[in-house]
Amino acid sequence: MEIAIVFAVVVVLFITRAIKIVPQQSAWVIERLGKYSGAKTAGLNFIIPFLDRVAYKHSLKEIPLDVPSQVCITKDNTQLQVDGILYFQVTDPQRASYGSSNYVMAITQLAQTTLRSVIGRMELDKTFEERDMINAQVVAAIDEAALNWGVKVLRYEIKDLTPPGEILHAMQAQITAEREKRALIAASEGRRQEQINIASGEREAAIARSEGDKQAQINSAEGEAAAILAVARASAEAIERVAQAIQTPGGEQAVQLKVAEKAVEAYSQVAADAQSTLIVPSNMGETAALIGSAMRMIQSTGGAGTKS
Repeated sequence: MEIAIVFAVVVVLFITRAIKIVPQQSAWVIERLGKYSGAKTAGLNFIIPFLDRVAYKHSLKEIPLDVPSQVCITKDNTQLQVDGILYFQVTDPQRASYGSSNYVMAITQLAQTTLRSVIGRMELDKTFEERDMINAQVVAAIDEAALNWGVKVLRYEIKDLTPPGEILHAMQAQITAEREKRALIAASEGRRQEQINIASGEREAAIARSEGDKQAQINSAEGEAAAILAVARASAEAIERVAQAIQTPGGEQAVQLKVAEKAVEAYSQVAADAQSTLIVPSNMGETAALIGSAMRMIQSTGGAGTKS
């Protein structure tokens, strides 16, 4: 009876040590008598009790690794405090177990040395502009070395770049000066554009005024020309009609009478003005004859009227 109990206990212990359940996204490295035997993946697995043992347990998930902050010196001899984070994943459980005694520490140290080397080839201003390039170079350098450790480096991200206080103050002063410069340039450009707009407006207004004056002068000249032409036409028509009237019977005598009347009227006006000086023509006989002719025409006209 005691033997049966002992045998049952041995069987239970044997089965318990033989059955291994590996979680999802995990890999267990098995050693048989101290030598690598294989890696067990997720699920139910069996090993030989007392001969096999689980030597290492690895997670196959992506693992974030905080890289300690360090001081790097740039190409222009400026100290820069750099803090970053690294993401890696175990891809080969055997190499991760036997390739390095501590692959996490190895990756951390390699990340720090690579970062110092990359930043040492760059100037301070470039380190802020080329973060993606720095991250890519660090990942490439670590990933090449991590192949022997069964680890795949996925990416590296710089969390913070902190220059010394005096450098930070100088950078802020430079940024302030640049902003003030841009503001002054923008203001001057605005004033320049304003002056250009004003000058352009004045020029267009002057052109418009000159065009208006030109058109006004043209219209005035055309009006004066039309008036002169109308007067000339009227005068020509009047002369033509006078000439025709002269050709009619009694026309010549009517003209002489009209001339005599105008002459008498002119002498009368001149004589009526006390302040005027009357100049008598030397040949008064012609004037008298003209007046006499006019009187005879009047008398003859009156006589004719009486007869009728």
